[in-house]
Amino acid sequence: MKILLVEDDPAAAALLQQGLSALGYASEIARNGLEGLEKARSAGFDLWVVDIMLPKLDGLSMLRTLRSEGIHTPALILSALGEVDERVEGLRAGGDDYLVKPYAFSELQARIEALLRRSSRGDGYGTETVLEVADLRMDLIARKVSRDGQEILLKPREFRLLEYLMRHAGQVVTRTMLLENVWDYYFDPQTNVVDVHISRLRQQIDKTFPVTLLHTVRGEGYTLRPGE
Repeated sequence: MKILLVEDDPAAAALLQQGLSALGYASEIARNGLEGLEKARSAGFDLWVVDIMLPKLDGLSMLRTLRSEGIHTPALILSALGEVDERVEGLRAGGDDYLVKPYAFSELQARIEALLRRSSRGDGYGTETVLEVADLRMDLIARKVSRDGQEILLKPREFRLLEYLMRHAGQVVTRTMLLENVWDYYFDPQTNVVDVHISRLRQQIDKTFPVTLLHTVRGEGYTLRPGE
């Protein structure tokens, strides 16, 4: 799952992105309200986390605009403004939840999970919460993976890598695509990190099963599909 973070404080944004990455979520940062508006209009985000006090366009105006355009991605507002009237205004502007700064990261995590669960019940967001390829199953809300009914324990980065592969099942994904979408590298750092994680993932999802799912496409990349 991918989260848009609309936050103008570089330190706060980096810390939040680091925390979400540790939980296995991909995220992208917008530094002001106008940038957030443009990114939110594009497909691919399951949730927005939006600060109110933003340069160029405030967070509430951003949400009002998106809701008026019929875009219903769930939104969590983060703000130091915590009075009742301010929270009510945030929810009426298009926020689905409101969390006052400073907050405990565990509470932020719980609220994100609650919003994603709510969207999975068909409240208009169309968010996919279970991915399946053959007998491999990933529950994005419970953060659980199983194959043929057997639970597979993955580290957060492995979970994120497998999620990307499952979302693109049957397609060839390149090393560059994985670096950009799983590690957030928009350059090639000349590292074997992809190969190492692919090898670990194979051990987890393929080694003890008769049918291979994760295949190397020589000279191109990798693909996740049932074996022939």
